[in-house]
Amino acid sequence: MIYGVGKLSIFELNEDLSGVKEGTEKVLIENASAPAGDKIMLSAEGSQLFKVNGKYFLFNITWPRGGMRTVVLHRADKILGPYEGRLAFQDQGVAQGGMIDTPDGRWFAYLFQDHGSVGRIPFLVPMKWENGWPVIGVDAKAPETLDLPASKGLIPGIVNNDEFTRKKGDPLLPLVWQWNHNPDNNLWSVTERKGYLRLKTGRVDSLFVKSRNTLTQRTFGPQCSGTTLLETSGLKEGDFAGLTAFQRKFGQVGVKIVGGQKYVFMVSNKTDKPTELESVPLSQNKVYLKIECNFKDKTDVAYFFYSLDGKTWTIIGGPLKMEYTLMEHFMGYRFGLFYYASKSPGGFADFDYFHISDQISKVN
Repeated sequence: MIYGVGKLSIFELNEDLSGVKEGTEKVLIENASAPAGDKIMLSAEGSQLFKVNGKYFLFNITWPRGGMRTVVLHRADKILGPYEGRLAFQDQGVAQGGMIDTPDGRWFAYLFQDHGSVGRIPFLVPMKWENGWPVIGVDAKAPETLDLPASKGLIPGIVNNDEFTRKKGDPLLPLVWQWNHNPDNNLWSVTERKGYLRLKTGRVDSLFVKSRNTLTQRTFGPQCSGTTLLETSGLKEGDFAGLTAFQRKFGQVGVKIVGGQKYVFMVSNKTDKPTELESVPLSQNKVYLKIECNFKDKTDVAYFFYSLDGKTWTIIGGPLKMEYTLMEHFMGYRFGLFYYASKSPGGFADFDYFHISDQISKVN
């Protein structure tokens, strides 16, 4: 295991991974940031080690002061060194990661980029070998598009539509989904009502961000939308259910029950104080909900919609200026299907599907 910031060290683990093998700790590289210069804001970190053709290649990220996130690379004939280093890639802040090869012999650097409120986006950058070193980029640049085939593997992508229909042997939730907290598995199901995700409440929550069992899927750029059909017959007084653009400064469109009446509502947390911008009485059990996110050129604005028939959409509330905050969530915005109780637990909300699209109607 290699660890450290700037000064990198290495140790060997016990065979059962129970701890450090005594006597194996040593300094590997005294100053791994050195290839990027002597004025460094973020010292080399995020070590990833690869062995290719008998040599060891160590990837790290560093950040020169006044510059951008930068890939530094070290090479050695033996795992314990000595290592020689060089600046490997510096473009658009695309950095931190390693390298992969494909069955047909191509090589890529697999890195990421901080890209406004959409968060840290994965970035595949073409790579080739010259004189025994990985050379990253096309003319030292990270191209914005690549000619790559669609995945035919077990995972369709990092995002995907879900009809919530499950055949025998299917995973209950594909890997495109993640819970915002460790879930209470007694309070969600994709089998209790065929073709639906059912969320239940088991406690009372005063704040949306404190509630559990919000099921999320990441947003993506340059623009995207998420749409769901919510059935509200199982909601109780004081319940809230719907669709969210989820980060610290979140936005929500959904249904609430107040005084026995259902309302479609939109809430913005842009000011760090959840504020209802609009609510509209609802006289039916089904309602379609949609959020559109515009990340193009870091516009970073989300819009919120509802529909009574899935065809004619009405914008509700106001636009949300999205902001990528590191300290609380350390992630970009995510779509989320949520349901929580503010008065008493025991209700349920049914989501018929979740659909994503790379098209939006709202462009200003």
